[in-house]
Amino acid sequence: MRANRTQRLLREGHTVLGTMIGEWGAPEVVRTLARAGFDFVVVDNEHAPFDLQANCALYRAARTTAMDLLVRVPDAQYHLIARTLDAGADGVMVPRIETPEQARQVVEAVKYPPVGRRGCATRPIHTDLEPVALGDYAAHLNANTMVILQLETKAAVERADDILAVPGIDAALIGPADLSVSLGVPGEIEHPLMEEHIARVVAAAQRAGVASGIHWANADIVKQWMQRGMRCIMYSWEMGFLTDGAQAGVAAIRGA
Repeated sequence: MRANRTQRLLREGHTVLGTMIGEWGAPEVVRTLARAGFDFVVVDNEHAPFDLQANCALYRAARTTAMDLLVRVPDAQYHLIARTLDAGADGVMVPRIETPEQARQVVEAVKYPPVGRRGCATRPIHTDLEPVALGDYAAHLNANTMVILQLETKAAVERADDILAVPGIDAALIGPADLSVSLGVPGEIEHPLMEEHIARVVAAAQRAGVASGIHWANADIVKQWMQRGMRCIMYSWEMGFLTDGAQAGVAAIRGA
């Protein structure tokens, strides 16, 4: 069965780089992002119009590459998390986490007993159609399924130490847009209030032995937070790359 390379790199103390698919859910996009060198990609099922069936083609494409594919589920509910993982995701990103109870709920939905309470049924996409003992299957996925929690409100930051003390979390990722709205400075990623709250999450993650991260489209800001200790970095999204590349090409030809 497939090992989770991104998760292993984080556990070894390395920095990983990912991006997001939020509009154009084609298998070719997955393979293109893998060829570009990303460690992982997150398919957005919170805000984007994808459904479970559309995701399956992306899972299959990811398995032809070394890149891991995660899904941002809409909420921390069991049926949204477990079914997404059964369909083929290598992990989940869960938005709007504000309490330790929510964090435990996520981990329990991701992990099989005795760690969690996820219902167990072997799935062909995880076994590559090979026969696998049920116990080995559950143990492998317990060890190779990523859990990323998004801390994106003032309340979440204030409880970051308690949230990240829950066992089974791989990364805490700042949702900068929502956090800026929560703090009353919409879109001002470099506002002192944002800097203060993001730094609090980085420090809490370090105390808990969990990777911290951020998702933003400005490479300079992303690199600054890498230098300040973040190790789970997400940069831009597929439509951003398409737009930037198209605009750069037009400008180069027209001399703009």
